[in-house]
Amino acid sequence: MTSPETRARGIRCIVLDVDGVLTDGSLWYGAEGEAFKRFDVKDGHALVLARLVGVPVALLTARESRIVEVRAAELKLAKVFQGRRDKGLAFAELCVELKVSPGEVAYMGDDLNDLAPLSACGLSACPADAVDDVKSRVQWVSSKPGGHGAVRELVELVLQARGLWSAALEHAGVPEALR
Repeated sequence: MTSPETRARGIRCIVLDVDGVLTDGSLWYGAEGEAFKRFDVKDGHALVLARLVGVPVALLTARESRIVEVRAAELKLAKVFQGRRDKGLAFAELCVELKVSPGEVAYMGDDLNDLAPLSACGLSACPADAVDDVKSRVQWVSSKPGGHGAVRELVELVLQARGLWSAALEHAGVPEALR
């Protein structure tokens, strides 16, 4: 069996589910509908670093939310597919649009509707609090829960395996003596 670190060397793109991966899965509703989602700033910083060193990030979610559009725009993510219930088909379309093969993609999901892209990608990953059916089928499980650093760990794994971590630290403003 190929190790996650070895698989990560061939990753050219990262695709993420949103609720339960980029967020803790909580949905806050007010009188006008969905009002809030909580995003982790450290996860977001990692996504910016990935973009800056040439690893595009995309989102694939079954839900639709203006909040997700705003966050993706803020981070300058490569693509956002929302309202896509058939994530297997959407994942294939996303790969075509981003000009990567499924084997060159790391996908992180946390629930049953993520199983199709998780089975098709080059590095399948999930947060520590993913459902058991997902955790038992992926190649890498984060030590952190969704919305609390799981994405950051995945990005670091990919960038380190690809030899891009020093460049990411440079973009983060870390002095050369500390890299």
